[in-house]
Parts: sequence; C-alpha cells; structure tokens
Amino acid sequence: MSTLYITHPAALDHQTPLGHPERPERIRVIEGVLEKERFAPLIREKAPMADMESLTLAHPEHYVVSIRDIAPREGLVRVDDDTVMSPGTYEAALRAAGGAVKAVDEVMTGQAENAFVAMRPPGHHAERTRAMGFCFFNNAAIAARHAQRRYGIERVAILDWDVHHGNGTQDIFWNDPSVMYCSTHEMPLYPGTGAASEQGEYGTIVNAPLHAGAGGEVFREALESVVLPRMEAFAPDLIVISAGFDAHWRDPLASLNLTENDFAWATRKMMALADRHCGGRLVSLLEGGYDLEGLSRSVAAHIDALMGRDVRD
Repeated sequence: MSTLYITHPAALDHQTPLGHPERPERIRVIEGVLEKERFAPLIREKAPMADMESLTLAHPEHYVVSIRDIAPREGLVRVDDDTVMSPGTYEAALRAAGGAVKAVDEVMTGQAENAFVAMRPPGHHAERTRAMGFCFFNNAAIAARHAQRRYGIERVAILDWDVHHGNGTQDIFWNDPSVMYCSTHEMPLYPGTGAASEQGEYGTIVNAPLHAGAGGEVFREALESVVLPRMEAFAPDLIVISAGFDAHWRDPLASLNLTENDFAWATRKMMALADRHCGGRLVSLLEGGYDLEGLSRSVAAHIDALMGRDVRD
C-alpha cells in the first residue's frame, strides 16, 4: 500500500512564545519517529505554497490578504490570546494549505493510495473570516473544496478526531450538503461548539461529543454508533481526516484518555470505508497533539495503519 508523507522545513519557522503548546518541536518529533526503518517505504514530498485560488476556496480574498498583511517582519504579533504570528508563520500556513492540496492531487490521480500531511500551523479552528485556536487557514476545508473543484467529485466526508471541536470546518460547511463534517471531541471544552444538536442546514454536520475522562471504549462506541453509520449512508467520494492527537491520555490540553491504538483502530475503520466508497482515497492532515511522546507514538500508529500494518488493539 503506497502512503504519501508531506511536510516542509517551513513548518519549523512558525514561532510561538516560550511555553506555547503549538511549537516547532511537534514537527521535529514526527520527523524523528518517521526515520525508523519500517517507515522507509513512505513516499516523501515537500509541501508547496498554496496560491490565492486555493485559499479562497474556503476563505474570502480580503481575509487572506488581512492575514498576509499582519504578518510581522520581526517579533511576534498576537491575533488572539492563543494565536500568534512570527515572520515565518505566513509561509508555513501557506505550505500547510498547499500540502493539503498536493495530498489531494496525489491521491486523486492514483500516485498514492493515501496521504498524511505533517504541517503546522493547524487549521480546523479557522472559520471563513476568523483566525483562532492556533489556526489561520482551514486546511481540511481547502482540501475538500479543491477535490470538488479540480476533480468534480460530488461528496467529501471529513472526520475530525481532534480533542477540540473543529468549529471552523463546521462553520464553512454548515450550509453545504456536499460535505459531511463529523467530529468526536471532549465537551465542554474550547471552543465551546460541537453539541450533538448542531447538525447543519442539511443534516450533514455530525457531532459526537465525549465527556471528560472518556477512554478508547467510549471513543470507539461513538464512531461505531454515531459517525460511521452516517458516513456510510453519505457514501463519500473522498475522505479527509483532521488528525489531531490531543485526545491521547498524555496530552496536557484536555482530559480524554485515548491511546495510540485507538487512533490506529479509527484509521483502519476510515480506510475500510474509503475502500467501500471511494477507491481507498483518504487524506489525513495533522491538527493538534501537544505532548511530544503521545504525539510521536500516535502518528507512528496512524501511519502504520495507513501503510496497511495491523497494529494490535
């Protein structure tokens, strides 16, 4: 099974203040674990910069320009209490979105069966016209829209298993029957959205909130009973995963108790669904994950699964 891995050194140039959880070391530990011999078969490519045409699939041009214009030449600029720009942030954000676009291109044209993009800053909190929660451009939304525009596919399903609800992705697709957004997340927790009653204009928003302290059994039940039946009925032509790993029990920003095996299990479930409906086409994009040990172990398990290895449950 051919798996594409996309990243770029520019991800390290997005600087945040000392002690900020969304830091360059996140990419360094992923790079480190993927140097292991068992990951040698990965197809490795660098993330290009997204162009305006791609960015405006999910955001109006005036918003993109506003992010470009506030990028500092030196020092740090705060967009909000959590979201910070450094001189390297804008390029990193462009390459995070561009990596998502490239992953879609490679998977849709059969150059790879699936893909994982390890870039930062993440994207799922970015609304159409608002940067927040460490995020500037919504990479998952851009990926979905690009697949529809370039390849004419009708339906995209996005699964977001980050511990924080992807309010931005939900915002962008609230009125769109052609994209199904499904999320498991801890609730109550930042950003405060993601109740099960939030279903979108056409019922294509599927939220399965989890209580603090929930572990793998609760997570798996939510996927099996709530998310997977809805995605199965939707019959997507492409699956995108917003792969946040901050629901891991080691993570400091939340209180779920998943293990890396839970992420591997969920990955295999998504691959099986992709095999049934969309020729195996699956694109995974890094979102959160702030304990470096938990992140590296979870990414390794996720990619093992993408490569077809059966990680023990």
